[in-house]
Amino acid sequence: MAIKRDYYEVLGVDRDASEEEIKKAFRKLAFKCHPDRNHAEDAAEKFKELNEAYEALSDPDKRSAYDRFGHAGVEGGPGQGFGNFDFGGFGDIFEAFFGGAATTSRQAPRSGADLRGSITITFEEAAFGCEKEISVLRTEHCSLCQGTGSQPGTQPSRCPHCNGTGQMRRVHQSVFGRFTNVTTCNRCRGEGTIITDPCSQCKGTGKEKRQRNILVKIPAGVDNGSQLRLSGEGHAGTRGGAPGDFYIAITVLPHQFFIRDGDDIFYDLPINVAQAALGTELEIPTMDGNTKLKIPAGSQTGTAFRLKNKGSHHLHKNGRGDQIVTLFVATPDLLTEKQRRLFQELAGSLEPADMPSSEKWKGFLSKLRNAFGA
Repeated sequence: MAIKRDYYEVLGVDRDASEEEIKKAFRKLAFKCHPDRNHAEDAAEKFKELNEAYEALSDPDKRSAYDRFGHAGVEGGPGQGFGNFDFGGFGDIFEAFFGGAATTSRQAPRSGADLRGSITITFEEAAFGCEKEISVLRTEHCSLCQGTGSQPGTQPSRCPHCNGTGQMRRVHQSVFGRFTNVTTCNRCRGEGTIITDPCSQCKGTGKEKRQRNILVKIPAGVDNGSQLRLSGEGHAGTRGGAPGDFYIAITVLPHQFFIRDGDDIFYDLPINVAQAALGTELEIPTMDGNTKLKIPAGSQTGTAFRLKNKGSHHLHKNGRGDQIVTLFVATPDLLTEKQRRLFQELAGSLEPADMPSSEKWKGFLSKLRNAFGA
């Protein structure tokens, strides 16, 4: 009498292997040893040994008995020696491993594909929000047959090849039992039904291309490169599946005066030497229209003024950023004779400019960094 090999050795797993590891090992070896694939003289015997080991180790009770008492702990149980082993059940295992799941997924509802597009808006529209209409070409359910694919008034018929299951089962008998091979029906392609009278509009596909104008609500505070998702505005689904989504990439046009950084808006204000020295009040642009800004006497290049709540709206929350106005003292390069005389007289009345102290210079650089948000 031949000595039986250890079941763990047969499957090539450790004694502390998990159920998943045992299943994976069996799946791998089943393909290799199956008599229909392996024509070696001992293929049938090895396949029989493999199934015996898997039957014992895949059942927690049998595995516990085997771990305690060895082969004696599982002898005499169902399937021992394969005298009464039901290979129909083993065929179900093969179906679950290699065919059943894929076939089922073909018949399940499937979501439609996503759409992608782009839209260009102005600087102000990005800051305050807007509504835009965008035209898209997408796949929808046929308006005539409502997605059934059949001419109105008719119904698809049950597939005669698979009897409406969408699957073809081929059973063959061997000395080791009955094996079932499950494949997708090539007549109905897994649908279970056949369209005998196709819809005249969609030719039996159940879908058609439609040009749609979609109103897009762009929230306040979006920026260049932002992306919006419109749920359910993509291509139609299949077998009752939900439609896909529509993703829109946003491009924001540059502004004539402003530069945006986050939700703050920056504006460079040039003033002349006299305005910087004497001080003045100027009208400057903001996102809300023109406003007055008082420039104190002795202002320097780089002096920054913060206008609260004059920036872009925050995205998806209340409040706004600020507007930062930075002064730049412009030195005239073309002077009239009169202006030249006046500057010469002024130069004679002024003391030579001293280099600023290190502390003043540090303070000036700090203001510049703050003005630019560094």
